[in-house]
Amino acid sequence: MSPFELTVSEGFENPKGFYDATPTFSWKLPENIKSQTAYSIVAASSPDLLPNNPDVWKSGKIISDHSIFIKYEGPNLVSRQKVYWQVKYWDSQEQPSEWSEIANFELGLLKNNDWKAHWIGINTAKDSIKGVREFLMHRPQYLRKVFELTTDITSARLYITAKGVFDVHLNGNDVSNDVIPPGWTPYDKRIETITYDVTDLIESGQNTLAVELASGWHSGRISRGKALYDNLASPKILCQLELESIDGSKKIIVSDKSWKGTTNGPIRLAGIYDGEVYDANLEMPDWTKTSFNDKVWKSVETEAIMDSVKLEPKRHNTVKQKTIIDDVTIVSVDNNSAIFNLGQNMVGVPKVKVPMKKGDTLKIRFSEMLLSDGTFYTTNYRSARSTDYYIAAKDGIAEYTPKFTFHGFQFVELRGFDQNAKPSSDWVQGLVQHSNFKVNGTFTSSHKKLNQLQSNITWGLRDNFFDVPTDCPQRDERLGWTGDAQVISPTAMFNYNTHAFWTAWLQSMRETQSEHENGLIPFIVPDVLQNNNASSGWGDACVIIPWDIYNITGDVTVLEDSYESAKKWVGYYESKVKKKPYIPIMHSFGDWLQPYPSKSLKKGNRGDTPKELINTAYFAHSAHLISKIAGVLGKTDDEKEYKNLYKAVANAFENEFFDENARFKQDKQTQTSYLLGIYFDLFKPESKIKAQNHLLEEIKKADYHLGTGFLGTPILPKVLDDMGEIDLMYKILFKETYPSWFYSINQGATTMWERWNSYNKEEGYNPQSMNSLNHYAYGAIGQWMYERIAGIAPLEPGYKSIRIAPIPGGPLTSAEASYHSPYGKISSAWKKENGSFYLNVTVPPNTTAIINIPGNTEKEIKVNGGNIKDYQNIRMMDSQEGSFEVLVRPGTYSFKSNLN
Repeated sequence: MSPFELTVSEGFENPKGFYDATPTFSWKLPENIKSQTAYSIVAASSPDLLPNNPDVWKSGKIISDHSIFIKYEGPNLVSRQKVYWQVKYWDSQEQPSEWSEIANFELGLLKNNDWKAHWIGINTAKDSIKGVREFLMHRPQYLRKVFELTTDITSARLYITAKGVFDVHLNGNDVSNDVIPPGWTPYDKRIETITYDVTDLIESGQNTLAVELASGWHSGRISRGKALYDNLASPKILCQLELESIDGSKKIIVSDKSWKGTTNGPIRLAGIYDGEVYDANLEMPDWTKTSFNDKVWKSVETEAIMDSVKLEPKRHNTVKQKTIIDDVTIVSVDNNSAIFNLGQNMVGVPKVKVPMKKGDTLKIRFSEMLLSDGTFYTTNYRSARSTDYYIAAKDGIAEYTPKFTFHGFQFVELRGFDQNAKPSSDWVQGLVQHSNFKVNGTFTSSHKKLNQLQSNITWGLRDNFFDVPTDCPQRDERLGWTGDAQVISPTAMFNYNTHAFWTAWLQSMRETQSEHENGLIPFIVPDVLQNNNASSGWGDACVIIPWDIYNITGDVTVLEDSYESAKKWVGYYESKVKKKPYIPIMHSFGDWLQPYPSKSLKKGNRGDTPKELINTAYFAHSAHLISKIAGVLGKTDDEKEYKNLYKAVANAFENEFFDENARFKQDKQTQTSYLLGIYFDLFKPESKIKAQNHLLEEIKKADYHLGTGFLGTPILPKVLDDMGEIDLMYKILFKETYPSWFYSINQGATTMWERWNSYNKEEGYNPQSMNSLNHYAYGAIGQWMYERIAGIAPLEPGYKSIRIAPIPGGPLTSAEASYHSPYGKISSAWKKENGSFYLNVTVPPNTTAIINIPGNTEKEIKVNGGNIKDYQNIRMMDSQEGSFEVLVRPGTYSFKSNLN
């Protein structure tokens, strides 16, 4: 990491093939610098021109304390352009720094007309076979092109994408370690392209480009037998290798009719849901090298680039192999099969090293958990076969890793290996795969089960961030459900740097919305269901997630990009208002999977909170958020208009669904009905107090358990926190019986579950068809764990101003968290010991923090072992009963207070 940690846009460091021709610039100040008063940015076409002769842009000296997301204001940038940049700042004494190190970014191909290549491939629809539900499965393709170079190359860029998924090689070398690129977008609107620097792989004389190509999401089976495109559309690649010689001349190698291909390679079948079939007897040694003879291979078919589908550089990182699980145990051995336990529910593929006999088939199956008799539980995979096959070409150790599929699993069954071999735990490794992002935060505590909950949250997040935010990673779904995403986004961003991940998916959401004139946001993005319907609490992701991103990162660009989409969505609500003013009549999934639903419900999964109430609540909430967004963007007329709309809908909400005592007008009371009204601020002040009391009554009736589903659960801790009911929230959090967060942990969970009761040791598995053991929605409690247990929360967008206010509770004696904010690392670590409270905090440069320290205010508070009055960076703000409040400047501090 560079001293200034220079990044562009959503946190990219020196990117190649960059997507953003109007980037923003961010940097961090050194730890010994308290604040910034001004900055200057310079950008040039060559590092030799910096800092004195920038020929691209210079900002001049800008009086500002902002050091994140500073907008580029120079001339328009173009495809392939490489820009070098530096920054300097002036500190609080108005002393200038040295110029930073030089950073750079290189743009990819930004427009369709930058491409000279054609889509190419073999018509695999003709030789496809029928798979699950009579769905055509395309044979994977092997494509190659030999070309010759007569001059030395100084630069080589490979621009490539696929209608499908690919792996690319140059002269026998893997070009990258990306997993099933390019990723998943609304393919009828936009296909992402990737840029690889292959300069070091180019050779003098003859060279060979070789690509393996499979169906992936584009031409494969996606959700309930549907495909995003016509399944008859064969996978294709598009690639363009641009070369610059030492003499300055340029050459382009493109995908065209001169390429050759075959489907007679070792990967016989590959599907997202159904796994891979690999026949080692059909391996083609050295097929990726120039020496290979491809005379019997077919000529490829070509297809022109269509202007209706945008080709744009990928705007977030690809999927990578991130971790290897090799602490594997053997569960059982029976005849010619063995079951292995990886100890963690994970997503990715296995790497197997197994003794085989020539001609035998190794069958590799997967399961999240076992049945009571030790056999596989795969009912929850539904129609996903999730099985790989390897056919051995010789006697000996076979090594195999599936390439064009992924699985959700903890257990692996191998069947068909050499009968004379004794199974060993090193036969199987788990290769954990997910979108490539860095850890952003950490959380730990004195409580073992709370730490397991944090582990389950983080594993569930990683496992379900597979290029898009998926609902589950194992069954015949794995889709970008918008409701699941909007409830988890803050927790996700605390744990991982998912800024670019979310903004990329939001672009797909806007593109999908553009198909609907009424502003509809579908349940799923990309929209494979295509049922022209929307749900409250789900479609609101287009408003809620941008607002969350802005508050957590300080990036106003996401608000600008999403603003019109958000307005259209509120317009969709307005179009659904019929007889009763401000009460939309539309579809809703309700408080999805609320525990203990009434038996009389036709659709029990949707819970007891009426959809009309949920529709109205989210209508008001989205209107309210748009008014706030308009205020940030300086759109004063819109700010006023949407604030008035929010107030009108809120008034209708209270009058329609609650009586004069703010009691929910339904025999079956629900926690969520009150939570929505309170958190979205939909009650009059006097009614809000009454509603809060009714909520407390419902929680007491539930024996202090939560009674909420996907929508109510994330806001339960926030509401109780605002009510001052911290002890009650701790009581709910540390419950161990159903329904609670610890219940699944007591049943052996290593990830978050779809249902509060997906499994229990006495009765086994929930018999309902939706029973994922790897779902992230209920992990939204992670936000409260960071913000209240550890006590780190933003007071201003991007953590420009920070609140550090931990409140101990429950059985906890200590907790700590860290978070890499846009300005630098924030940390909070507390413990209770011998009647004293100890709090260690770190406040990053160019920020301030208000710190709340529990303690007896009649007794002295110590800072770094001394009197608080001796510290110029600390100012006492308030001393209320039971706590001190201080304002601090950047630095590291150790506080000690007396609790007694």
